[in-house]
Amino acid sequence: MKKIIILASFGIICLAFTGIFHPFPEEEPVHIPASPQRVGDPARGYDYLTTGDYVKSGIPYNYFLLGFGKSQTNYLKREGQNALISHEYTAVKAANGETVVAPNCMQCHSQVFDNKLYVGLGNTLIDFTDRKKLSPQTAALAEGILKKGDPKKFEAAEPFLKAIKAIGGGLYTEVRGVNSADRLADLLVAHRDPNTLRWSDSLLIDTPPDQVIPTDTPPWWLLKKKHAMFYNGFGRGDFGRFLMASNLLTVNDTSEARDVDNRINDVLAYIYSLEPPKYPHPVNASLARQGGVVFVQHCSKCHGNYGEGGDYPNLLIPEKTIGTDSFLYKSNYQSPQFVEWFNKSWFSQGDHPARLEPFNGYIAPPLDGIWITAPYLHNGSVPTL
Repeated sequence: MKKIIILASFGIICLAFTGIFHPFPEEEPVHIPASPQRVGDPARGYDYLTTGDYVKSGIPYNYFLLGFGKSQTNYLKREGQNALISHEYTAVKAANGETVVAPNCMQCHSQVFDNKLYVGLGNTLIDFTDRKKLSPQTAALAEGILKKGDPKKFEAAEPFLKAIKAIGGGLYTEVRGVNSADRLADLLVAHRDPNTLRWSDSLLIDTPPDQVIPTDTPPWWLLKKKHAMFYNGFGRGDFGRFLMASNLLTVNDTSEARDVDNRINDVLAYIYSLEPPKYPHPVNASLARQGGVVFVQHCSKCHGNYGEGGDYPNLLIPEKTIGTDSFLYKSNYQSPQFVEWFNKSWFSQGDHPARLEPFNGYIAPPLDGIWITAPYLHNGSVPTL
C-alpha cells in the first residue's frame, strides 16, 4: 500500500515537471521484448559480488592499508582481510599469489543512507571530480616504486596500474555524485581486442573527444522488471554479460573472462532478489489519493502499475516525446565504433550472447523505491521530487 501511495504522490509532481498531460503527442513508444536470462543461486551471487575476484588485480594489500587506513565500519560483515577494508573494495589473490585490493561493484552500486549500507542503491556520493584519485601520474609513480622495491607485488598490480595510466585521465566529471561508467566502457574497449580481450597499449578503435557524459546510477532492484539494461534500453540479450563488464579493467584474456561468466548468473540471481527499501515516514493519505488518479491516468502507461497485480510495460520513449537532455542517447550514435566493437566481440558470442541496440530516446523506468533514489532522471539533474 505504501508503494502505491508514494507513486501516487509522485504522479502530480511528475506532470508538473514534464508538462505532459496527454501522452505521446508526436511519436509512439517502442515496446522492448523480453530476453531469456540465466538462473543462479542468490546466496552464491552475494558472496561472489562482495568477496569474489572478478577484478583480479589492484593495489597490494599492505600498500592499500598504508594509503587508505583500516575501515572502521565493515558494513558487509566480511571476515579476514576484507574486514579491514571498505565495502567498495575486495582483497583478492592475483595470478602470482599476491594479495591485492581491487575495486568491486559496490563502488557504484551501494550507498550508505542513515548509517545503513543499501546494496543495489546507486552511489550518489561518488566523486569523479577528484583528479588525484584516478591520476595516471599517481599510477605511474606507484608502478615505479613497486618495480624497484617489490617486483612480485608489481607483477600482481601491473594490469590494474596499466589500465589506470591509460584511462584514468579521461574519467573526470564536472560535479560530484554522477557516474562516468559510459566513458569508462569506451576507453576500456578501445584498448581490448574484441575477440581475445587482450590488452593493447595503443588504441585499437578511435574514442570520442574527452567529454564525459555523466549518468545517475539506477538502483539494481529495478532490473528484475526490465527487458533491457541502461537508460536508453540498448543493452539486450544476456544481462550477465553486461554485469561482468568491470572485468575488462584487468582481464587477461577470454579464458579468464569465462571464469567470471560462469559465476555471473549467480550475481544476477542475487540482484533479482533485491527489494526496494520501504518508505519509513508517514504519508498524507488525502494527497496520495488525489495523486493516484493523476498517476494512473497520465503516468502509468509508461511507468507501470504498482501493488498487487501491477505490471511494467518496458517502453522506450522517443526523443520527440520525452523532450529531455539528449546527450546520453546521442553519445551512442557518436560512438558507433563502440557499438560495433561490442556486437562483434566475445560478449556477443556463445550460447548466451548480449548485444547493443541504440535508440533515440530513453526507457521509462520502474519507480519502485523512488523515495531513496534521488537525484532523478538519467543525468541526475533533478535533486528532489
